[in-house]
Amino acid sequence: MSHIAIDLGATSGRIIVADINNGKLSTNVTKRFPHHLIHYGKHSYWDIFALYHEIISGLRDIAKQGIKADSIGIDTWGVDFVCLAENHIISTPRSYRDLATFNSMEDYLKNVMSRKELYDITGIQIINLNTIFQLHAMRLEDDFALRHAEKILFMPDALSWMLTGESVCEFTIASTSQLLNAKDRKFDQRVLKTLGLREEQFGRMVEPGTIIGRLTEEVQQLTGLSDVPVVAVAGHDTASAVAAVPARNEQFAYLSSGTWSLMGVETPHAIVSDESYERNITNEGGIEGTTRFLKNICGMWLYEQCRNEWPDEVRALGHADLMKMAAGEEAFRSIINPDDDSFAAPKSMTEAIRNYCIKTHQPTPETPAQYCRCIFDSLALRYRQVFEWLKELAPFPVDTLHIIGGGSLNGYLNQATANATGAIVQAGPQECTALGNIMMQAYALGVVSNRWEMRRLIADNVEPVKYEPKDKTVWDKAFERFLEIIEK
Repeated sequence: MSHIAIDLGATSGRIIVADINNGKLSTNVTKRFPHHLIHYGKHSYWDIFALYHEIISGLRDIAKQGIKADSIGIDTWGVDFVCLAENHIISTPRSYRDLATFNSMEDYLKNVMSRKELYDITGIQIINLNTIFQLHAMRLEDDFALRHAEKILFMPDALSWMLTGESVCEFTIASTSQLLNAKDRKFDQRVLKTLGLREEQFGRMVEPGTIIGRLTEEVQQLTGLSDVPVVAVAGHDTASAVAAVPARNEQFAYLSSGTWSLMGVETPHAIVSDESYERNITNEGGIEGTTRFLKNICGMWLYEQCRNEWPDEVRALGHADLMKMAAGEEAFRSIINPDDDSFAAPKSMTEAIRNYCIKTHQPTPETPAQYCRCIFDSLALRYRQVFEWLKELAPFPVDTLHIIGGGSLNGYLNQATANATGAIVQAGPQECTALGNIMMQAYALGVVSNRWEMRRLIADNVEPVKYEPKDKTVWDKAFERFLEIIEK
């Protein structure tokens, strides 16, 4: 069977065709395209029509190749949404990096609901990019789109609606919003009331692996495809990625490494406790009724933003060359907390890192190689801190860390992570998000019957790269220094 995975990240998108036959899995990336954040006026937006155009273009190319698709699925980043009225999009969706949202979080927690009460209800980490704070910001502004919204669809659901005309609210993407109750997994009426919203404004809630509908006649004409079914996969890209972790049992942690790093464990239920609250660990929806108990970590965002500022000759270097240069620099010369608020959306990331080092009485990075060394060593140390929290709170022992996503190709960071955490690291596959998307389509069509069968199929077809920890004493001392620095 042939499945089309549309995998959209915060900076790029790709379309992958996968064939599953007799236990063999083959994939082919048929299209890649950039995805740009648009700054206009006081806000930051996503161009949903450009995304739709790229999807249609990619599907048309697939049809021209004579590929008969059996299903299509879409996953995206979390929290962002689209407002609809009279079956039309009435506003370009804002981005989670919109600065207005940053200010609205403190207003909501001060004037509407306390931080602890909100966490106890939702089990979601308090972070300024969450949907709830976007909605609160729009309400404070008396935003036209929100005031007239008949439907509010999260990004993968909105794009699926554009393909099928059917509106749903897929559970894993909805769980990133901080609008759901952690215990009953439904929209919480107390939270919705604070925003002046009603549950019926969202699409009908569906579990991942549900067929939404089929391509509309218009989309069939635009692409040349037939009435292919569109599946509500695990719409949140991290949920799709976790679905494809090639683990053999539950005793694993995962690190989805990309623009964001997300480290967590897969649990049978939400973990909402004083410890998880203090550490701001989140409970998001997984497949087959599971919970993704995880922590957001800033990730490659730091590196990507620095790289944009460097001279052309540096940007022309490959990632591997930059990592080799970084390895030659002094270890732990400069250490930062990757999750410090100053790195969320600075005008200059290199300047933000320099200022952090100055404030914490450290030498500042001076060259791209020193910036890379600072960023990746600091990420590895932050990973250790979160990994230890997860091991403490997980309801089972954790003995392996699976690194998935684009960051799984970063051999320098993978080895540093093994060194810092003291865990065996299994890196790969790179396209884990798309593979999870594909597996949920296969699940919907009855090709596989559960998540462990999905993972066995992936493990049988993909060989991860293994990293074993080294230099324990050196990294233990560095971790002690890291804790001292971030406490300042």
